[in-house]
Amino acid sequence: MASGPDTSEARRTRVGVLYALAAFFMWGLAVPLHFKLLASIPAPQILAHRIVWASLFALGLIVAFRQVGKLIEAVLSRKRLLLLGISAGLIAINWLVYIWAVNSGHLVQTSLGYFINPLLNVVLGVLFLRERLRPAQVAACLLAGVGVLVLGISSGEMPWVALVLACSFGFYGLVRKIVPVAPLVGFCVESLLLTPLALAYLAVTFADGSAAAFRGNVGLDLLLVLTGFSTAAPLIWFAAGAQRLKLSTIGLLQYLAPSGQLALGVLAYGEPFGWIDAVAFGLIWTALAIYTGSALRSAPDR
Repeated sequence: MASGPDTSEARRTRVGVLYALAAFFMWGLAVPLHFKLLASIPAPQILAHRIVWASLFALGLIVAFRQVGKLIEAVLSRKRLLLLGISAGLIAINWLVYIWAVNSGHLVQTSLGYFINPLLNVVLGVLFLRERLRPAQVAACLLAGVGVLVLGISSGEMPWVALVLACSFGFYGLVRKIVPVAPLVGFCVESLLLTPLALAYLAVTFADGSAAAFRGNVGLDLLLVLTGFSTAAPLIWFAAGAQRLKLSTIGLLQYLAPSGQLALGVLAYGEPFGWIDAVAFGLIWTALAIYTGSALRSAPDR
């Protein structure tokens, strides 16, 4: 009988790893491939469809999981609604830049953004949450900054796509950290807040004849509808994985997504990746290794 709890915990961990792997597979490979199939459509239209269909998908899950009461509670709280409005704006910026970047041949930069993001989170924690940095974390952040600077000097401009993605998602995470709502409820409220703007924009495209959807191309229409699933599903799987796994485990697994994006951009789509890029990414990967090692040494068992 003594092996029962251990077996239960092992099963919980296995399920958590499967959820996390599914989420990071979606973000690293399936989502960019999905948007590549929609490359003929302007990024703002893809974003608008993503918002509308994600809202419907999230609402369906809210009803299925019987969380309507929690959704109403979140909407009726002025403070929560204001904060979720800010996070909605941040995630909309992140989505728009990501969609544009994927379909404009900048997958390598998107991967850079999400490699930088964990280190930016550390800085935001210090600036806004009064968290303390260990010496290894300071070194990691400085090293990552050097990597970004190398890319900027080599290309003649800062890697703005990577920086916008990292900053928008970093501040999004900061806001969501201080809003006391469940992940699904928060995501649903954010989507619903953005939906009126998305619908208004789509109405304009239909009025001026520039709309790409519902013009007789059933395959394209289906791909647009599925943006709701590809947006909501990995977020829900990630939340399910995070509930079952150590934070240190999630921290390690999260690098799978930008690794997939990098491999996809270089190997599948032939995006340039020269020796200077290798040096810059090497510095950032070294920074991540230092940061992760420090986090693992100081992380509690749960």
